[in-house]
Amino acid sequence: MIEVVTVETPSLGDRSYLAHDGQLAVVVDPQRDIDRMLAVATERDVRIAWVLETHVHNDYVTGGWELARTCGATYALPGGSGVEVEHAALADGDMLVIGEMRVRVLDTPGHTHHHASYVLADVGGAVQAVFTGGSMLYGATGRTDLVGPQATVELTHAQYRSVRRLAAELPDDATVLPTHGFGSFCSATPTSGDTSTIGQQRRENVALTLAEQDYVDTLLAGLDAYPAYYARMGPTNRHGPAPVDLSPPKPVDPAELRRRIEAGEWVVDLRARAAFASGHLAGSLGFDGGGQNFVTYLGWLYRIGTPLTLIGETGEQVAHARRELVRIGVDDLAGAATGDIDTLADGRALRSYPVADFAALARARSAGPVPVLDARRNGERALGSVAGSVHIPLHELADRLDEVPDGEVWVYCGSGYRASIAASILDRLGRQVVLIDDAYDAARAAGLEGTH
Repeated sequence: MIEVVTVETPSLGDRSYLAHDGQLAVVVDPQRDIDRMLAVATERDVRIAWVLETHVHNDYVTGGWELARTCGATYALPGGSGVEVEHAALADGDMLVIGEMRVRVLDTPGHTHHHASYVLADVGGAVQAVFTGGSMLYGATGRTDLVGPQATVELTHAQYRSVRRLAAELPDDATVLPTHGFGSFCSATPTSGDTSTIGQQRRENVALTLAEQDYVDTLLAGLDAYPAYYARMGPTNRHGPAPVDLSPPKPVDPAELRRRIEAGEWVVDLRARAAFASGHLAGSLGFDGGGQNFVTYLGWLYRIGTPLTLIGETGEQVAHARRELVRIGVDDLAGAATGDIDTLADGRALRSYPVADFAALARARSAGPVPVLDARRNGERALGSVAGSVHIPLHELADRLDEVPDGEVWVYCGSGYRASIAASILDRLGRQVVLIDDAYDAARAAGLEGTH
C-alpha cells in the first residue's frame, strides 16, 4: 500500500511530500531543513531512493540536493532546468520504478519554463495522486511572472494548457498534491480548500472553467508584488545550496546589543507585536516571530549583507526564527540576545507606542483629523480602504518615508501583522505611531471605508 506523507511549511505557504511503499520512498520538493523529512523516513522505517523537484524554486532554498546526498538517493529535476549539481534530467513520459511505486513524468510548463508534474501510481498502474508543484493548485494556478516580465504572457498560456493536460490525462479520483498555494506568493490568485482531486478541480479551477484568453486576463490582473528575496532563490538553487546550518547564533550581551543598534545594524525583536509595542529597545525592529508571515516579510525587507541580530524571550524562539530564515537563504546571523527586555535594556529607557483597533480610530476621527497609513499591498487596497488614508505598501515603506504624513500616524494592514512591522520602522526613526492591531473587516464595521 502506498502512503503519502505531507510535510507543511505554513510560513512560506508550501508543502513537501514523502511517498513510500513500506520500504522505499520518493520525496518531492523538500525544504532546506531536511531533518523534518529524515524524521518522517525514520518513523516509517523507509529508505529515500529518489528526490524529485517539480521545478527550480523561486520562493525557498531547496533541500533536495542535500537530502539526496545524505540518503544516497537520486536527485532529479525536469530536463533543461540549468541546475549545476549532479542530477538526473527527466523528460516527459519517463517512468520511474521505485519499489511498488510507479512515477510518471508529465511536462507542465507555465510556473517556469522547465516544470514537471509527477503522477504516482501503484504497481498495477492505478493512479493514486499527482504532485503538481506550481501548476495546478487548489482552485488556482501558480504565478507565471517569476522568470521575468518578457516571458509572462507566454508562460501564462503554457500554464493554461498544462493544467488542461493534467485534467485530460488523469482520473477524477486522483489526489492533487501541489507544492504552492497555501499562502505562498507563488500562487497567482487565491486558492481554496485543504485537499482536492482532479474531479473537483474540473469544477473549480480557473484554468478549467474559463476560456483561455479569459484565464490569461484573469491571471495577469491578479499578479501583485512578490517578495524581493525571490530574486536570489533561483540562482541559489541552480548553483546548489550550502548544507543547512541550524546551530545557535552567538550570544550577545546588552552592551554589544546597544552598540549594534547605534551602528545602524538590524536588531530584530521576535516577541509578540503587543509586547514589542509596550516596551522595546530604541532603534530595534519588531518582527513578531510567532506570526505566520514572519520570514516572508523579514526576508522581503532585509538586505543581504546587513548584520542581523535577533532578540528573543527564549532560545527556542531564536531557534525557530533561525530555522525559518535558513529556508530563504538568510544564513549569517551576527548573534542573538535572549531574556527579559528590561534586562537587555541595561538601564536605558524603553520606547513604546499605543495599540488600538478600528473602533478606536473611528472615535479618534470623530474628534478631528487623524493621519492614517495603509501598509497593505495594491490588490488589497483596490478592494477598499480607510477613507483619507495614505497608501504605502510595507515593502515600499523604506524608500517612501518622505510620503508618511507628519505628526502621530495610525498604521493598519489586513490583520495587524504588517502594520506592526511598519510601526516599528517608523518608531525606529523617532516617529510617533499608533498600531491598529485589528482585522480589516472591522474597519468596514466601524464605517471607516470610503474615498481618499
